[in-house]
Amino acid sequence: MTVRVGVIGGGQLARMMIAPAVELGLELRVLAEDEGMSAQLAATAVGDYRDLETVRAFVRDVDVVTFDHEHVPQDVLRALVADGVQVHPGPDALQYAQDKLVMRARLSELGVPQPDWAPVRDREELQAFIDDHGGGAVVKTPRGGYDGKGVRIVRSGADAQDWFDALAEGDALLVEELVPFTRELAQQIARRPGGEMAAYPVVETVQRDGVCAEVLAPAPGATSRLTQIAEQIGRQIAEGIGVTGMLAVELFETDDERILVNELAMRPHNSGHWSQDGAVTGQFEQHLRAVADLPLGRTTPREEWTVMVNILSGPADGSLADRFEPAMAQHPEAKIHTYGKAPRPGRKVGHVNVTGDDLDDVVYTARAAAAHFS
Repeated sequence: MTVRVGVIGGGQLARMMIAPAVELGLELRVLAEDEGMSAQLAATAVGDYRDLETVRAFVRDVDVVTFDHEHVPQDVLRALVADGVQVHPGPDALQYAQDKLVMRARLSELGVPQPDWAPVRDREELQAFIDDHGGGAVVKTPRGGYDGKGVRIVRSGADAQDWFDALAEGDALLVEELVPFTRELAQQIARRPGGEMAAYPVVETVQRDGVCAEVLAPAPGATSRLTQIAEQIGRQIAEGIGVTGMLAVELFETDDERILVNELAMRPHNSGHWSQDGAVTGQFEQHLRAVADLPLGRTTPREEWTVMVNILSGPADGSLADRFEPAMAQHPEAKIHTYGKAPRPGRKVGHVNVTGDDLDDVVYTARAAAAHFS
């Protein structure tokens, strides 16, 4: 019998699940937030993912539910589970991607290496943390931040006063030490409901203005020790929080050779887009395998190097379509993926993957191909 997978959220991650779903013989259905979203080819419903009855109507005809994002409220998720719906990842795991304070507390319980952190409710508590950590810190809103939003470097307790003013009674901000990192890494793990796991190679991510701009896979210069530690951390977290599907663990590599957990994502992730063309099993196929409880695929790289470059903002004239032919003609080895989104400043509208055995050549080609769309 064909397994029907329902995806809540109609963005580019749902869009990129369409092709592997077809290849795996799965029926993909999407609950999109609005008409004309990235995953409109598979959208069978449009509605508010925060409304329980809307979501209940959508899941009535699917076998398993998964997500394009982590924003579905806990009360909706738990109601679905109570209804007997298969939800992957489930609410017990997703809470750690939805609330950074909850995540930090759980990672502390698991003994996972992470920056020093604390909940702070006013400028005095923030100032005390800053004073104890060399005069600087990172403040985050626990919920809703992404791509650099909801993150602020502070040197004084007063620097986050507007965020304190906006807090509901009893809530807190998250403050973390300002980590002296040399680069950012990401470790991806896939996990089935029964516990089978598969790890991808640790990759290096390059951020610009708080947004992922490039991914180099595997991470250049990664020692066997770093590779082992990153995978061990990923597996420990995946098992410790009971995640199902894809888990991305964003990491800092520090100047004193520590590996610290920055954030978590429980879905296909920008740091794994390279695997579409660079690994035996891409992350979108792997996520579907995991949530449908099918055997996981091999994660072995197809080439020595894969580089992903995000297409950010898009061309000023607002049209991507006429950029394909020159990009493809000049860089036939590049794999171009676009999201069906209208260009606008800072928006991710696509990405380019290039594979090969010479890292410098691969980086150059990926950047050159992506530049056609800027």
